[in-house]
Amino acid sequence: MYFGFWDVTYILVIIGAILSMMASAHVQAVYSRYARVRSRSGLTGAQAAQMILQRNDVSDVAIGHVSGNLTDHYDPSKQQVNLSDTTYGSESVAAVAVAAHECGHVMQNHTGYVPLQIRSAMAPITNIGTNIGLWIAILSIIFGLSQTLTDVGILLYSLGFLFTLVTLPVEFNASHRALVMLEDYGMLTGDENKEARSVLTAAALTYVAAATASLLSLLRLILLAGGRRRSD
Repeated sequence: MYFGFWDVTYILVIIGAILSMMASAHVQAVYSRYARVRSRSGLTGAQAAQMILQRNDVSDVAIGHVSGNLTDHYDPSKQQVNLSDTTYGSESVAAVAVAAHECGHVMQNHTGYVPLQIRSAMAPITNIGTNIGLWIAILSIIFGLSQTLTDVGILLYSLGFLFTLVTLPVEFNASHRALVMLEDYGMLTGDENKEARSVLTAAALTYVAAATASLLSLLRLILLAGGRRRSD
């Protein structure tokens, strides 16, 4: 697995990082493009979110404002849709699309969407399991500890990949719900719906890239563990 002092399996991590950076740059470019296009409705992101919640008789979810760019998210524990600086007060097509996407998550929660429930259940243990698992696996491989310990580390680390995998249908479904609601409620019209789709598709690709990067990192650990087995 090594060429000189270079761990050749690390190229998998590099590929994953490049894919993630490309996806991030793409969503930034697409969002910036349509952030300059004012929606014909003149709705801000916050107003669009409030309108969607009202149309669906959702009264227990608040609309919040958080700092940052594309830091929008739905917090089910606090029952709040948090919209970023670039979304909350903006009247752009991009802002309305992103706000609708977060409301899509609200509707998932209110209808008991199973993948969202699975992701929410996994969230508390995923970060801990992933971080601990990585260190267990790496240190076990480096110091030649038991193969069982290495396998346990890899198993814990795989929780991160499973989490990104479950996230994919959650995000794609939220975007689908958003696009349907935007069109049905007349919040975006004509080409605006295509523009909103472009924004949400670009955002979805970041989750695909994250899942791919996570898979490549997991594959690297498996290859390193396999190389150690052959050398034992």
